[in-house]
Amino acid sequence: MRTSRGWLACALVLLTGAGCTPMDDLLAEIFGRSMRVQPNFNPYADPQGAPEGSVSFASGNFPVGPGVVNLGQPEGAAPPPPVTQLDLLQALTNPEDFPQITRIENPVAADSESLARGQVLYNRACTPCHGEDGAGGGPIAAAAPVMGYSLMQDQSLGLSEGYIYSIIRVGRGAMPAYGHQLTHYDRWHVVNYVRQLQGQSPGQAEPAEPDADTEPGTSEN
Repeated sequence: MRTSRGWLACALVLLTGAGCTPMDDLLAEIFGRSMRVQPNFNPYADPQGAPEGSVSFASGNFPVGPGVVNLGQPEGAAPPPPVTQLDLLQALTNPEDFPQITRIENPVAADSESLARGQVLYNRACTPCHGEDGAGGGPIAAAAPVMGYSLMQDQSLGLSEGYIYSIIRVGRGAMPAYGHQLTHYDRWHVVNYVRQLQGQSPGQAEPAEPDADTEPGTSEN
């Protein structure tokens, strides 16, 4: 009896010590199946489809129109062409070679609604570096002056709206990309508001007329 148990123990040690393959083969002979043959999925595979009514990330970034929330992928809305930071740098000196940057048209009218939306987004994403007035006096600039870039410089004033949109989208130099935070049309709202700060927006408010009873150079408290 002890001898039989000893042989059985030795057999189990040999089977398990040689790895799981011999044990698996033995179990396959006994039960008719191997644990190596079973349903599996490739790494990062998603066996389940998107839930009904879900909103994809791409839908949020490329809606069919301003203020529209897509349920599923948008139809008839093509994302902007690929752009890199190197393209942005080269477009400064060779703008004609990068029409996908310099000639992209602004699809959002600079009306009061767009400017109001652009101001909210600008204050949220841009003010920390560029300041509320766009002159580069944001709170981060005190600790990191390179981040306090002024949008009122001659070079910035000469940039096309498509160029400003592309910088917001992919970033450039010390400025990070905001394409994952601001959707396609929201970036254009910011462009419109930046143009207003620069005094180039067609939607810029006219200066208030002075009161007839107030002398020039004075103000009422």
